[in-house]
Amino acid sequence: MWTGYAGDAFAGSTWVMLWNLQKARPLWITNLQEDESEDMEDPQSPGQLLNPALVHSVSVASCGNIFSCGAEDGKVRIFRVMGVKCEQKLGFKAHTLGVSQVNFLPESYLLLTGGNDGKIMLWDVSSELEKKQKSPTKHTHKRKTKKATYAKQGGTTSASVTDEEEHGDILPKLTIKHGEKVNWLLGAKIKGCQNVLVADQTSCISVYPLS
Repeated sequence: MWTGYAGDAFAGSTWVMLWNLQKARPLWITNLQEDESEDMEDPQSPGQLLNPALVHSVSVASCGNIFSCGAEDGKVRIFRVMGVKCEQKLGFKAHTLGVSQVNFLPESYLLLTGGNDGKIMLWDVSSELEKKQKSPTKHTHKRKTKKATYAKQGGTTSASVTDEEEHGDILPKLTIKHGEKVNWLLGAKIKGCQNVLVADQTSCISVYPLS
């Protein structure tokens, strides 16, 4: 079982754990904040405030040994389970604010993310996972952007297909501008079409097509 502890009140809220449920004890633990500090090339400048990597959401892919983790620092991290330990295979900046929700679509490496910035994004991490398996590399930043937007019928919410927003080598396949902080999301097929259900701080559930 994979689980992440989130919340300012818990001292280990930046931890991700792999559990042995039969013995009710963790087999593997990582602290995202410590890992992030080790990966930083430049020391933090005096007075600079960085969002801590508080774990908000974890989702396991259908294969069973790949899981994603969304954190307060706006990053998504992808891990592979290798026996009784896990290894981070991919990490990228997904949202300008915290990543509140991650959700793998069934039978694929298509990943939905929802953020405190009011956006929902769809990512295809399959090629990056294959690339990492062959030869690990550092991500570079910035490519040119192309956008095509459409307005949500009956409202002001819009969705846009983007090529780049400082996500490094991995780019979102779809960006939906929901406009409200995303509290929950789920990929679901409705009448044969893939959609995403989104809950925010209102009493309404929004439905967006993933096409």
